[in-house]
Formats: sequence, structure tokens, C-alpha cells
Amino acid sequence: MDVRLPLTSAGICMALLLSGCSPSDEKRQVSLEEKTAQFEKSLDAIQDPKLKDAVSELGGSLLLLERAQLKLDSKPVETEYGEDALAMLKHYPSPQALVDTYINGLFVLQKDSGSDYLTDLQPVFPFTFSIPAAFLFPHGLEWQSVTLSNKRVIPFQPEWSETDPGIQLSPSSSNLTNPDDLTVAYPFIEGLDIDRKQQPQPVSLQGKIEVIAPRRLYSFDLTKNDAGQTRTNDNLSVTLLSLTNNYAEIEYNNSAPAPEVSETPLNPLIVQARDSTGQFIARAGSINETSVQIAFYQQQLAKMQQQKSWSEALEKQLDEEQRNFEKQQARHYSKVYFNGTIETLEVSLLDFSAVTVTRKDLDLPIRRFDANTTDKSIQPLNLSVVVYDDQAAGWLKGATLTEDQLKKNVSISQSVDDPSAARIEFTHLRTFNDELLGTSFNPGESPVSFFTEDTLGKRDEPIELPSEAYQIDPLRGTITYDLNLFPQTPAYAVGSMPLFLATLDKQSVDARQLPKGLGLKDNALVVDLKAFPAQDWRFFAKDDSGNYLKEILSVNHGASAQGPAQFAVHYFYGQPTRLETYQRTDLATVQYGFEVKLDKADMTSLDQ
Repeated sequence: MDVRLPLTSAGICMALLLSGCSPSDEKRQVSLEEKTAQFEKSLDAIQDPKLKDAVSELGGSLLLLERAQLKLDSKPVETEYGEDALAMLKHYPSPQALVDTYINGLFVLQKDSGSDYLTDLQPVFPFTFSIPAAFLFPHGLEWQSVTLSNKRVIPFQPEWSETDPGIQLSPSSSNLTNPDDLTVAYPFIEGLDIDRKQQPQPVSLQGKIEVIAPRRLYSFDLTKNDAGQTRTNDNLSVTLLSLTNNYAEIEYNNSAPAPEVSETPLNPLIVQARDSTGQFIARAGSINETSVQIAFYQQQLAKMQQQKSWSEALEKQLDEEQRNFEKQQARHYSKVYFNGTIETLEVSLLDFSAVTVTRKDLDLPIRRFDANTTDKSIQPLNLSVVVYDDQAAGWLKGATLTEDQLKKNVSISQSVDDPSAARIEFTHLRTFNDELLGTSFNPGESPVSFFTEDTLGKRDEPIELPSEAYQIDPLRGTITYDLNLFPQTPAYAVGSMPLFLATLDKQSVDARQLPKGLGLKDNALVVDLKAFPAQDWRFFAKDDSGNYLKEILSVNHGASAQGPAQFAVHYFYGQPTRLETYQRTDLATVQYGFEVKLDKADMTSLDQ
């Protein structure tokens, strides 16, 4: 939740405002709901559509800002760890080197959509980001056309047209998680069967990309002792206004931004925090407006609400007021919240006092790498970039997972919405160990007993039940019970649920002396699956830097589409010089003992 005014979608504002939340401060919540109702009522009274849209956008943004502040202030401080947001930049000698890697590591995959009339194209970027993180530098990517195997060029259009009779290139509507995906749509003719193989296939994708690289990145390390002080480095400055348990208030400035970015919205601030363990704490969100800024926007809103209609003169006046106000704001503000208790703060600024603007026309060949193939030959995928996997080291800690660690990760949830199929579910944080559990499970016994409660709410007598009253699925970690078949209302469930723990053997081998069954072909690791079965083995590659290389993709090669894979090919961003192998050598069942206080179901919905 990172809130910055003015927002561009009042519809989104109002949807979020009305979605509701449950903060502890009920008075503030009631006040906000009253404000929202009053604002909606005032909107209904505005007749001019342009004025109504402008008031809705700004007023909705202000209400959303207040909602966000309330939600962040009332959020319980529960520790959640995250990754180093600057890790990728630390691997490259300069910001421009990161830009070059970002551009040169981009390629396009052709994927089946399950329809003879559609072919999906997936641009694959060398860096992946989890929301709300994004590529650190200002950037833009614009697709222009696709070239087909018959030399025909199909221009990009922002959305698919039902009335266009030709071949179309447009954004994919089937994959909301990858907004950059595209679809080539072939015309559909009623009653005419189409052979996909006879259709001209996409062979290259054209576009253009622009990335702005800052001069440098500089980090200030701060603690509570720095509160009220301003730290400077050349043209950069940071003032720590306050630092509490879970949030920091910061003012910052880059006093001389380059002319090339004078009209470009910039977000140069990256704030990270560590707790007493030295680990990075995940961000909870931020508020980026001071009380002075909010007061200005409220003043503008009040001025608009006094008008009867929208006019060019009013728009010009408001724009001029905003420009003048923003010119007076020499320093920028941010209040950043974290999911945990802050021990130290790392405030980093991208220095845009000088920039390098990289613009490139793209003409990318479209590649086909199916997850499973019958091809005997190995396709090359040797991109001219090196990208590291910064999550690998943390993920591989699961290779040494202990029984106690596994048990501590278990969480128990309940569902009593349907009393005839009430559920208790045991889940645990997924680790690398889970990848290598295989399929040879021996869950053993999974006993469970249900108990009533006494007048003090403590566990009382066991309930005698028929076997059909409950069902245990140890592999999914669920207990399902039917309250129709219970002679008494259960209050407690006591028993044990099996968990599974693999014993893993780790080996590190020189890429020039690989054992039989493993081989390197440029940046691709070839694995004989008879010698190294996929359910028992995992492989991670490093280069001479000692960092783990990021895997691009993998392909299983088999003799037939129905038969088992014979060998696997793992492609990496970079040249492996050392390999880590992980083999499952044993699988143990760990009994997790539990006593669960059962949620009460709505008994009126039980079958009579």
C-alpha cells in the first residue's frame, strides 16, 4: 500500500474505500465512513459531468489516503521478512550495466493457448519482480508489430477487435499475472476447420524500449540516534524526522535533477529496514504526502465543490496553483511502514543529477521451448547476459530443515461454514525440503479424538463417534467432520497429523569434472534422468563470482509424448563453473501432536 496523490482512478479509489477494513480505532473509522457518505451525497448533487469527474478523482484520492493511513496505523506489528530490494543492482558495476542486462536479456517465447485460433507470446525479462516492487529505473516498453513466417507484418493494436477479419496482435486477456503477454489471433470462420500448422506462424516481435539510468545510487545507514539530523552526500540529502518501532518519517532531496528527467515522474527513494536479527523486514506500505500537501489538495477540492460547472479557466487556474505549489516543495516526504520492529534503517537515493537514456528498437526472434518435447536435439538459449538468483541461498536453507523447525512452521485453520463438512487444516510454510519429498509417503496412523468442554471451557469428556463422522486426509493435512453425526457438540480435537521430512545430501562439483549423467553444453546443464531421477534430485549452478545463476527455463526431452522423459535441459543466465547437487536419501514421517479449540458452527443450518 503505497499512496501518492493525485491518483488517476477515482473508481479504484471508491472501490477501495467501500471495501472496508477493521482498524482498532473505531472513532476514526466511523468518522471516515461518515465523510465517505457525505462525499458521495455531494457528488450526486453535481450536474456537470466534467466537474463531477474532477471532484470524484481528487476527493476519492483524499479519502483513500485517509483510509490507508488508518489501516497502516492500526495494523498489528507482526514480523515478516523480505528480500534486499537492491540485491540485483549490487551485482553490476554501474546502473548502466544493469540497464544493458535488462534490455539484452529480454526474449520472447511462443506458447500454446489451447486454441487453433490463438497463439500466445510471452516476453521473458531477466529480472522478475514481486508486487509492489518494480524495475528500479524509469522505463517504457512499447510493442509495435509481429512478423509472420510468410513475411507479413501485423501491427500491434491495444485490444482485440471482434469485427476485424484479419490476423491481429493484441495484449493477452487470458493471463492477468503477466500483463506484457501478447496474443496472435487468427480469424474464426464458422463451420470451417482450421489446421494450426497451416497458419503463418509468428517469427519475430518488434517494439522499442527506453530506460533511464541514474548517475549512481547512494545509501545512508540510520538509527534512532539520527532522528532530527540531516545527512548529505554531494547533491543528495536525507533527514530522518522520526523513527519508531515500525515506521520511519523521512525527508529527502536531489538538488539538481538532470534536464532530461525534468518532466519524468521519479521515485528515487528506496527505504529498507532490518530488525535485531539483521534480516530485512518486509514493507507494509507508505504515505508520501505531508499535512501541508494534504491541506493544499483539500483547498483545491473545496474550490471545485463551490463551482456549478467545469471550465477551461478553472482547469488552468487549478493547474497553475498546483505547479506553483509543487515548485515550493523543495524536499520530498515519505512515511514508510514495516512488518516488524526496526533496528536499523537503510535509506537509498537514486541520483538523477545526471542520467543515461538508452533507447533501442527491438526485433526479437520468437522462440519455442515446450516444457516437454520429443526433440532429440538441444536448442541453444545462450543469452549474452549474466543474472543471479538472489533468492536461492535463502531457499536452500530448507535443505537442512530440522524436525523442530518443520513443526514450528505449522499453522492450523478451521472452516465451519458448512457444519456437515467442517474442516481443520494443517499447513506449513513451503521450503526447499518440500520439493524433494517425492511420492513414497508412509503417513502411518493419524489418530484424532473429539471432546466436549466443561463449564469453565476446559477440555472434558471424549465423544464416542461412528467412523463416518469424520475423515482424515494425512497427505493433504485435513480433518473433515460432520456435526450431524455428533451426539454432543465438540469443543476440542486432539490427535496427531503426519508431516514429512526429507534427508538431503548436498554435493558441490566442479563444472569441468561432472559425474557421468551430467553434462554442460554452453550455458545448459544436461541431466540424464535415469541416473538422476527428477523426483530425487535438484541442481543449482554458480559462476566464478560464487553467486547462484538464475535459471531461465528447463525442458524435458522424451522418446514419445506419452513416455517418460529421458533427459532434462536446464538453461542459465550465465556460464556455470560449479554445480550444487541435492539428493533425497531418506524420507521420515514426523508426527505433529495437536489440541485444537474448535470454532463454533451455526447449528441452525444442520440437517434436521
